[in-house]
Amino acid sequence: MQTIKCVVVGDGAVGKTCLLISYTTNKFPSEYVPTVFDNYAVTVMIGGEPYTLGLFDTAGQEDYDRLRPLSYPQTDVFLVCFSCVSPSSFENVREKPLHLLLWQKISQSPLEVYVKSSSYCLHQEWATLMGLQNIEVLWVPEISHHCPRTPFLLVGTQVDLRDDSNTVEKLAKNKQRPLSPESGDKLARDLRAVKYVECSALTQRGLKNVFDEAILAALEPPETKSKKRCVLL
Repeated sequence: MQTIKCVVVGDGAVGKTCLLISYTTNKFPSEYVPTVFDNYAVTVMIGGEPYTLGLFDTAGQEDYDRLRPLSYPQTDVFLVCFSCVSPSSFENVREKPLHLLLWQKISQSPLEVYVKSSSYCLHQEWATLMGLQNIEVLWVPEISHHCPRTPFLLVGTQVDLRDDSNTVEKLAKNKQRPLSPESGDKLARDLRAVKYVECSALTQRGLKNVFDEAILAALEPPETKSKKRCVLL
């Protein structure tokens, strides 16, 4: 039976684990638990043939920045997730992580060994100076760095909260509002994602479609699939 490997990435608490649990068990978890590379598997029928869809959860917290790429080799498709009611998670999809910028620039110098051992300290200093949150968990640059030929979908999660009055009110206090489908479509085009899809793990609205589209992205075009599998760089 052929296996399709799908890896889910994105900021912590945007709903990655809930997305997978809801899809695989039809149950919505009641508590948030930080993820440490949990994985799931389901059997799906495609063109009358059974496939194993391997679903790999990843931790968005920066404590796992060095471990997370270990789950990337042989990936057929990525789901890059952000919350439709968390503008910061949306922005983190786009930006390039500082540690990669520093690594690429300074690793060309004789200081390479020192920089590699000190990259975390450099990142922490920059984060303090800039006052930005989650600067190192910025997703498309990370997967593009490790897996430049692997297709990915941009996934907006928690769409049920777009119409939640408490959520909308909290965003309004910070002069923010829920992200629109049009914003997701535009970002997907800008980043050359296969497409933008969105869902709610709570209500399961659009949930099956997310994984149907991921399977299509992994299998098409079949003649180049083997060339697109991720190899850790």
